[in-house]
Amino acid sequence: MKEFFNKLLTGMSLGIVVCLIPNALVGEILKLLIPYAPFLETILNVSIIVMSLLPVIIGVMIGIQFKLTPIQTCSVGLAAFIGSGVTTVATDGTMTIAGIGTVINIGLTAALAVLFVQWLGTRLKDWTLLAMPALTIFLPGIIGLSILPYVKNSSLIIGEGIMYVTSLQPIVMGAIIAMIFSVLILSPISTIGVATVIMLSGIGAGAANLGVCASGVGMCIASYRANNFGTAIAHIASAKIQMRNFFMKPKIAFPMILTAGILGGLGGLFQVIGTPYSAGFGLAGFVGPLKYLNLVGWNTESIIISITLFIALPIILNLVFLKLFEAKLKWLKYEDYKVTYE
Repeated sequence: MKEFFNKLLTGMSLGIVVCLIPNALVGEILKLLIPYAPFLETILNVSIIVMSLLPVIIGVMIGIQFKLTPIQTCSVGLAAFIGSGVTTVATDGTMTIAGIGTVINIGLTAALAVLFVQWLGTRLKDWTLLAMPALTIFLPGIIGLSILPYVKNSSLIIGEGIMYVTSLQPIVMGAIIAMIFSVLILSPISTIGVATVIMLSGIGAGAANLGVCASGVGMCIASYRANNFGTAIAHIASAKIQMRNFFMKPKIAFPMILTAGILGGLGGLFQVIGTPYSAGFGLAGFVGPLKYLNLVGWNTESIIISITLFIALPIILNLVFLKLFEAKLKWLKYEDYKVTYE
């Protein structure tokens, strides 16, 4: 069971990185440039389209982790797409594909599909090519689609908890929300999805961004010695790369959670704000700091606050806490952050 869960999380992590990083890297920057260079809108649209393919890519990546055959792998990808909720059908039959779907349900549907295709194995014999994709869509896929509303409703519990936190004093609120989002970004739960579902805005959205930033920068620094430079930098765009390692050893996130708490408290103190659609991105594509600057205005004070809270302090605090937990307390080793692609 542990190995199954391990492979499932690894596949989900890689799928999320492949699909979401392109938009995270360039999305907010392109929005600033498009008024002056309209031809860049095509690039932005392409990155958004790719995000909607997240369920399929997660399914394929999970299939690769389980070393499934090409037909089995594609079948898992199709089932994950059906159970994701990324597609809606209107009463007139019009189909709309938008968003990234419900990440938790994508994982659940993909897990069912993997078990199903493994059970089928070679039972279909000559009918494998024709029957396996259809059976996987009609059984695990539809099961995933049927449980989608319940999974969405369960996600609202998390949202309601965060909304309750936002009613507290701003500094305490900022610290708690930042720590919550620093953990959510390492889980299958979409920080962007949670933020938009509960319409997290103002200081709450700013704190969420700082929490995600703390995990992204911290995981980048922590994983540098265990991985190559490119993989380390990718953590800034999506700390979910460490999802598998986090579930195997939750303590690897302690330095980042502490960093998030301090940043969130400071965010509440200095009134760092955001919107429901910026919360959850952190430093990826500079969405967090750019949105804050756009909302409060570009002036000397806001620029200093932005650079300090989104870049300087995340680096300094994570370095301090990583040193403490690794060298002094001996709780962590750099190997704990190793990311494997096989």
